[in-house]
Amino acid sequence: MLGAVSPQGRFAAGAARLDGRRLVEASAYGKHLLLRFAGEEHLHVHLGIYGRFGFGAGPAPAPVGAVRLRLRSEEHYADLRGPNACELLEPGGVAALQGRLGPDPLRADADPERAWRRVGASRMPVAALLMDQSVVAGPGNIYRAEVLFRQGVHPDVPGRGLGRERWEAIWGDLVVLMAAGVRDGRIDTVRPEHTPEAMGRPPRQDDHGGEVYVYRRAGAPCLVCGSEVRARVLAGRNLFWCPGCQPAP
Repeated sequence: MLGAVSPQGRFAAGAARLDGRRLVEASAYGKHLLLRFAGEEHLHVHLGIYGRFGFGAGPAPAPVGAVRLRLRSEEHYADLRGPNACELLEPGGVAALQGRLGPDPLRADADPERAWRRVGASRMPVAALLMDQSVVAGPGNIYRAEVLFRQGVHPDVPGRGLGRERWEAIWGDLVVLMAAGVRDGRIDTVRPEHTPEAMGRPPRQDDHGGEVYVYRRAGAPCLVCGSEVRARVLAGRNLFWCPGCQPAP
């Protein structure tokens, strides 16, 4: 059984409905967390860019700041701050949410064919399609930039210009890279021959951590060909690529 409160007050009614109920299952679909409680009601959380879950052990201290939701057991507690979404959903609402999302490369039940039907018919740049959660659920800006680099695909290639084989390579790379990110708790995308140890270069210094090829490396030399990494804004997000390794279509 979990206790639930909303110190901030913005989720007070929802917290009251969850208070004292048993957590049955936790699952993720893309960027969406679903906690199923006894009675088939789900807590749906989308952290967005600024949302955070903080966890602690022992008696929960007095909440500090804008805590949207606190879940607590006898031994642990979790504080949710600043999410894009924090709401209760019935099973029908969960099905509707999942129906709006593309396949998730982290899920064993993902169907990449469903994503390919959208991608292969689209005139939109592949860089935009990979950030559309209705096409592929889960990848963010780092994975978008890095998987396109690793596959030698320019961000402006339209989806319909990719070809099935290239799309399957992109999907397969997302599956491997994202699973490694979950396992290691950081995003590393460089191949063994391009690590700092292999190249004799200093490790990357960045708040995001991890070794990457192009993400947030605008103006720096490409680790593979030496070309200057470029950047521009696409659909409100910074986009990074190497003009040497990712030739323009």
